[in-house]
Amino acid sequence: MKNVVGRLYVLLLVASLLLAACGGTTSPAQTGGGNATQGTTPTAADAQESGNAGAGAGGAEELGKLSGRIEIDGSSTVLPISEAAAQEFQAAGANNVDVTVASSGTGGGFERFCRGETQISNASRPIKEDEMEVCKKEGVEFIELPVALDGLAVITNPETEFVECLTVEELKKLWEPAAEGKVTTWNQVRKDFPEEETALFGPGEQSGTFDYFTDEVVGEEGESRKDYTASEDDNVLVQGVSGEPNSLGYFGFAYFEQNQESLKLLGVDGGDGKCVKPSKETVNNGSYPLSRPLFIYVNKEDVEKQPALQAFVNYYLSEEFTPVVASPEVGYVELTGEQYEGIRQRFQERTTGTEIKNGEFNIEDYSGS
Repeated sequence: MKNVVGRLYVLLLVASLLLAACGGTTSPAQTGGGNATQGTTPTAADAQESGNAGAGAGGAEELGKLSGRIEIDGSSTVLPISEAAAQEFQAAGANNVDVTVASSGTGGGFERFCRGETQISNASRPIKEDEMEVCKKEGVEFIELPVALDGLAVITNPETEFVECLTVEELKKLWEPAAEGKVTTWNQVRKDFPEEETALFGPGEQSGTFDYFTDEVVGEEGESRKDYTASEDDNVLVQGVSGEPNSLGYFGFAYFEQNQESLKLLGVDGGDGKCVKPSKETVNNGSYPLSRPLFIYVNKEDVEKQPALQAFVNYYLSEEFTPVVASPEVGYVELTGEQYEGIRQRFQERTTGTEIKNGEFNIEDYSGS
């Protein structure tokens, strides 16, 4: 692309000199070789090329021609990935594209997305049946794209020395609805724990993390005791757990990594007697019991109408950006190159709907393997 643009520019320059000699005034910038305000209007094909080209010389020039607004909302867990994608996309040359990323929780994000208010919805769980019905009613077709893997971290205050690992059953004993107002001390969870009051912190009901935890731990999605400190903002949970001895909380593993100096990470025993802590390795190989996929959902009609949106999603899934998923600044587990390739193909083919079958996620259903 770079060589083609260079040759084109030389030809245009020669043509302009010849025209100038004949009394003409045409310049290379005015014929499409200049910046976004002087160049031709970008097409969907330009967006495709821009997304694939990335930040190279040709890609940056094409990205610079794009303009518009992209609005993203949803999961606070996926927030760091989409924020990084927006920043890197603009740094790659898309200076005239305004990308805003909000965090109202997975459920809140789907509400806005299915009303057509956002182009992309971040989600730390798959879309639900009732949410799909709303999207269908509103005429919103979605493209479901896994972007990373995450482990849900169970954490406590560093001063809580008596606990290193909890079983899923013990977590259920703490968090199930029947525990509300009744299971209030640690020795009620395990007899050899001290008789110290528990202080619980967790995501609110709009959070995909809440949905995932209640489903995997309590056994029924959305079922939880309510007498705990709840917030859709994971930073609030970090502050709560780090400031309260004998506390317990849960949120995405990335937030633990970003705040590990003020928190203590606990292992989880899924029932086989093995206590496993979340890490990139244990999440990727599935040995950590509380691992999950992370998604973005894209409005198909908006993609077709908005070249900037198409280029942004291409960039989000590109080989240039996906390693950022596992960077210290973001902190999730990236998929394999082959898996991302299959997901890119899914986007290019505009495959709509969900691949979740009977509540089960299989990455190979997206990668075409």
